[in-house]
Amino acid sequence: MVFTDLRRRLTAFVAGSRYRYTQLPGNAARSQAQKRTSSWVGRHIAAVRLTMCAVLSIVIVLFSLSLMRSISSQPCSGFTRDRHCRKEIARSWGQYSSSFSVPSKISASVPRDCEVTFAQVLSRHGARDPTTHKSLAYGAVVDRIHDNVADYGRGFKFIKDYKYTLGAEQLTLFGEQQMVNAGLKFYERYQHLASTHSPFVRSSGQERVVESAKNWTQGFHQAKLADGHSDAPDEYPYNILVIPETDGFNNSLSPDLCPAFEDSRHDNHDEQSTWIGLFVPPLTERLNQNLPGANLSDQETIYMMDLCPFNTVANDKAKLSEFCYLFTVEDWHDYDYYQSLGKWYGYGNGSPLGPTQGVGFVNELLARLTGQPVMDQTTTNSTLDGSKTTFPLHHALYADFSHDNDMMDIFAALGLYNLTDPLPGDRRISAQEAKGYSASWVVPFAARLYVEKMTCGGDKEEFVRILVNDRVIPLQSCGADALGRCTLSRFVESQSFAKNGGHWDKCFL
Repeated sequence: MVFTDLRRRLTAFVAGSRYRYTQLPGNAARSQAQKRTSSWVGRHIAAVRLTMCAVLSIVIVLFSLSLMRSISSQPCSGFTRDRHCRKEIARSWGQYSSSFSVPSKISASVPRDCEVTFAQVLSRHGARDPTTHKSLAYGAVVDRIHDNVADYGRGFKFIKDYKYTLGAEQLTLFGEQQMVNAGLKFYERYQHLASTHSPFVRSSGQERVVESAKNWTQGFHQAKLADGHSDAPDEYPYNILVIPETDGFNNSLSPDLCPAFEDSRHDNHDEQSTWIGLFVPPLTERLNQNLPGANLSDQETIYMMDLCPFNTVANDKAKLSEFCYLFTVEDWHDYDYYQSLGKWYGYGNGSPLGPTQGVGFVNELLARLTGQPVMDQTTTNSTLDGSKTTFPLHHALYADFSHDNDMMDIFAALGLYNLTDPLPGDRRISAQEAKGYSASWVVPFAARLYVEKMTCGGDKEEFVRILVNDRVIPLQSCGADALGRCTLSRFVESQSFAKNGGHWDKCFL
């Protein structure tokens, strides 16, 4: 190889291979100069060799880094087991993907000459086991395959010895670590605030959400202990305000108070049903050919695909499950779009009342940004929000924990994806074509929304900026600048949908 040959030649040169030359007659001056040069080299040969070794080492390191960057940036070949494809597959599971830094056209770094003075995170819980209903359904499919299939096709033989051991509803160990890492990341990003301030933390009441909040605070605390610049007293374990998810209880982090929304939620999936009819039947046929006797339905084919992400996050290191290799990279892109359609039309902009579900949280956010009392008559809890203890204003850091569906409602209420056209059901469009929207880009496990308020040199008014999984979302209807930010006053004005209660009046028709 070129690199190996280059290294061998440089090494030989540094090792000091010596040659004798016959002197040409008639040039004594040149001879004397050559002798003086040879004498200097002889006296300094150790230093010369050391210098050349250092140069050689630098060349090798730079070449290696360049080679590693080249390898890591190589595109996925389309072959499922190609290591360049494994990351792409793991980011194509919709809401069952694990959070990652989403590509951003605008730098996520804090702009030059600016300082963040306020940071709010809204986070989904970490990776979990399937819901109880789904876990029972997955186990039944596996049992039926074991009972009826004797001849497993190529690549399917592992199913013969596979035992379904997934639990239900709870965080996996990998999911717990996700949230610890998320707390560390938040601290490191906002270290200048976090070193002297503790966050005010709220959690919706389901156990996996509460545990996610606890793990997040653990990560935040670990980062604070490791911060040599922080000498402020640490109040760990931090108080976590848990808001119950019981019927009739006002909970802006997981609202369940709009009967019309709940009644119509499953009536908005025409586009998803169309897409299922296009991409699933060929997969069902292929599975049944390799699992003769299983007689899987289209719905059970989707269950077989679900087993890939859930078995993956059940592994402490999130090693890709064998179920993932039953499908191609293109199959996984189709699956991701299937999940994206479900979230868009079930809870996001495509739902008539989904955005209204998120109005309460948005009005709480506006109260925190402006230091003014909460003005809302929808999903907020007036008792909690009216108390300085359970809804303090003027904090620098806030952390709230919720679910993917509720976060979709909130993003829609904020208008973050108002530029996204209605998603078609007869063809697949990419997240880039959808102006940054896909379920895997927006609400994966441990998804995070950052809302920042910042002051910048020379500007009289503070700015507001929003990031979703490290992607800067250019704000709408408030005159956003090239960095996606709006002034605080213009941002507050732009949230007229939430301030006017959304379509709350239609919840009870």
